[in-house]
Amino acid sequence: MDRGAIWHVWLPLIAGLGAFLVIFQSRSGPQGPARWIGLLLGLIGLGGVVLARYTLGRSFSWAPKATGLVTTGIYSRIRNPIYISGMICGLGMILLAGRPVLLAIFLVIIPMQVVRARREAAVLEAKFGDAYREYRKQTWF
Repeated sequence: MDRGAIWHVWLPLIAGLGAFLVIFQSRSGPQGPARWIGLLLGLIGLGGVVLARYTLGRSFSWAPKATGLVTTGIYSRIRNPIYISGMICGLGMILLAGRPVLLAIFLVIIPMQVVRARREAAVLEAKFGDAYREYRKQTWF
């Protein structure tokens, strides 16, 4: 296992699971079904982020750059699974914490992620041209 996998896959998984465990075990937030739904959504979202980062491998970067066109695994269905999964994870955290003010922040982040995805798409289209355009036709977001 290389250092990239540790930093980009396993460390976020352990940190995310730890955060959900701490918040879930605390007595703050809702105690009914919303808490369990939040936990479920959060864990599904966290799993999606980790799976997407693992699938990207060395193609992962914080800034948009076209090192490779990944079209396998979760990327065969969703072009931006880290963004989608991150939003699901965030929504789960909001439900779990029971803090409505976080919903306002969440609603601001959604368009920011769309803009970010469009910037990435422009970089990938410039580098991979028709291959990226064909991939985009076969996938969602």
